[in-house]
Amino acid sequence: MQDNQCEYCHGAIQAKKVTVPYRYKGKLVIIEHVPVGVCRRCGERYYEARTVERMEAIAKRRQAATKSIVVPIRNFTEAAA
Repeated sequence: MQDNQCEYCHGAIQAKKVTVPYRYKGKLVIIEHVPVGVCRRCGERYYEARTVERMEAIAKRRQAATKSIVVPIRNFTEAAA
């Protein structure tokens, strides 16, 4: 987050906490309350290296998650029929 300015659109970057869909070894883990810098103009996200390392550690955990969700999966080709 160099100079708190987006490298793509030069918008201002704001600190936020977001929910991140994180994939690890083919599995999807939803991680909530992740600290990140978000461009106010284009929405680009900027993660610190230690935040990414922590997300990976969370995804690797073998213990049961505190909550889970069921997500329907649709096939794009079904819509064409």
